[in-house]
Amino acid sequence: VQLQASGGGAVQTGGSLRLSCAASGRTSSNYHMGWFRQGPGKEREFVAALIWSGGTAYYADSAKGRFTISSDDAKNTLYLQMNSLKPEDTAVYYCAAKDFTDGIYVYSDPDWYDFWGQGTQVTVSS
Repeated sequence: VQLQASGGGAVQTGGSLRLSCAASGRTSSNYHMGWFRQGPGKEREFVAALIWSGGTAYYADSAKGRFTISSDDAKNTLYLQMNSLKPEDTAVYYCAAKDFTDGIYVYSDPDWYDFWGQGTQVTVSS
């Protein structure tokens, strides 16, 4: 599957953005999906994940209460609604997909995922 992230941009503190991740290719399969980000000089970090079976969402502590992960299966698109943005949210945001597996979901580990999008820049100014 190929992933294409979009929707990034520059906003002020307190603003909102909605990121999209369009999937193409082998979309008939089922995937667990995730969002990660990588700020300047930082390692890639987990933001949110959506587990296919049951649709359970998981969030990093930094995202809880402000970000919402969702999907539109008809459009093969994953979303990340980001509200109350802060300067520390500035990063390149990546979407990722994991071939469906049952069992233990290591959703916060980037190595768990099989496919990655190219990233979209989010810049939050104070």
